[in-house]
Amino acid sequence: MGGPAAAASQGAPSSEPAKVLPAQGPIDACEYTDRRPNLQRGSSGSAVRQLQCYLNEAIDAGLREDGRFGGQTRNAVRDFQQCADIAVDGRVGSQSWSFLSFWANDPDRPFFC
Repeated sequence: MGGPAAAASQGAPSSEPAKVLPAQGPIDACEYTDRRPNLQRGSSGSAVRQLQCYLNEAIDAGLREDGRFGGQTRNAVRDFQQCADIAVDGRVGSQSWSFLSFWANDPDRPFFC
């Protein structure tokens, strides 16, 4: 009925080291960067791409994710801010990032206001 192999599989210590899996957080809908700097018209780079992707996911903004914060991105930010009922200034700071991240990663997205 069970020999040495059966005994070993019932909790006997193993000479193999335990494998430690890396902690995994929630998957983000957009993965250009995890930086959240203040952004405004004229900003550029991966954080702007993250912003544009979030706006596309959150409110279906239809932006090209080119990393340039121009007039269309500013207008989409303003639309989002109005929809989220937060300060409407066309700039992205901590409050806008927080709301955008939440909305863009919601399973019921995009939202239409």
